[in-house]
Amino acid sequence: MALAHGAQNKAYRIASIPADGIGPEVVNATIKVVKQLAETLKTFSIEFTTLPWGTAYYKEHGRYMPEDGLDTLRTFDAGIFGSVGAPDVPDHISLWGLLLAIRGPMQLYANVRPVRSFPKTKSPLRDVEEGDIDWVLVRENSEGEYSGQGGRSHLHQPWETATEVAIFTRTGIERIMRFAFETARSRPRKLLTVVTKSNSMRNGMVLWDEVAALVGKDFPDVKVDKMLVDAMTVRMVNNPKSLDTVVGTNLHMDILSDLAAALAGSIGVAPSSNLDPTRKSPSLFEPIHGSAFDITGKGIANPVATIWSASEMLAWLGEKDAAKMLFDSVAAVCRAGITTPDLGGTSDTKGVTEAVCEEIRSLQKR
Repeated sequence: MALAHGAQNKAYRIASIPADGIGPEVVNATIKVVKQLAETLKTFSIEFTTLPWGTAYYKEHGRYMPEDGLDTLRTFDAGIFGSVGAPDVPDHISLWGLLLAIRGPMQLYANVRPVRSFPKTKSPLRDVEEGDIDWVLVRENSEGEYSGQGGRSHLHQPWETATEVAIFTRTGIERIMRFAFETARSRPRKLLTVVTKSNSMRNGMVLWDEVAALVGKDFPDVKVDKMLVDAMTVRMVNNPKSLDTVVGTNLHMDILSDLAAALAGSIGVAPSSNLDPTRKSPSLFEPIHGSAFDITGKGIANPVATIWSASEMLAWLGEKDAAKMLFDSVAAVCRAGITTPDLGGTSDTKGVTEAVCEEIRSLQKR
């Protein structure tokens, strides 16, 4: 990582992968905001390089990214991702062609999704106010139900057969559990909920539970409870304040994190981080919303989730003050009622982006 502007200012190279749908709109908005932040603070410099991967690239080249795409990504400090998917390409082709083709091979094994009841987002739950939901969801991101193992045989026959094999390794479970316990320990409540389904999945999920219990012995200061995934959905709705840090498998947390975002008020403000805690590979940051082709090109896409993801990226890179300033600026803009239609507002992508940039400039003056 190069140094710039003297010994204390770092220069970061970020890969930008806007990809499909509203991805380019929210990523471009985020780049503008982050550049404004860097220009205002003058404590770091940041350069974004756009990689034109996605469905358009697939239609031209027959693949979602070039063969040396992972090598290209490894030359950057981090990446910001938009969304992938198109109405005329099957979802399993687009997802496995790009996002999952990055997560697994680069061992971005910890997917972290902070969930908060955000200003001007109204939870569908009764008696939930801003600040009542403050969770960190930790998702195993490299194996489990999304291992890509299985196949189909006897195609188009009445006895056509398909298998989808979930793979759980002791190494994979232990490292995500250790990461989850460390995350829980770093938070004030020091509470971790382990999500499982070991009552009916008697092999992989039993190993999951056993390793969780073993790792937990190294964290005596962290309170642990265990929930079956189906019961967890009820607890999230009926007793959201009882939760703090949650860890689960690839599939379980994929589903629960969307539920969590909806309970907090909107999937349009939900960020995520695909992390390599060993820091051997650059981590990738993205909103959890999809391509949203129904609003693509209309200029009303909500950029908050992507901007929040960029805040998480800056924190991961070590720019914690900048990350906090960025998050606080977004929160202030939402609190002022400058939001897109999905949050009940009348602004648009450009309006929210400009408002966040102005808030950054004003925060520095205070």
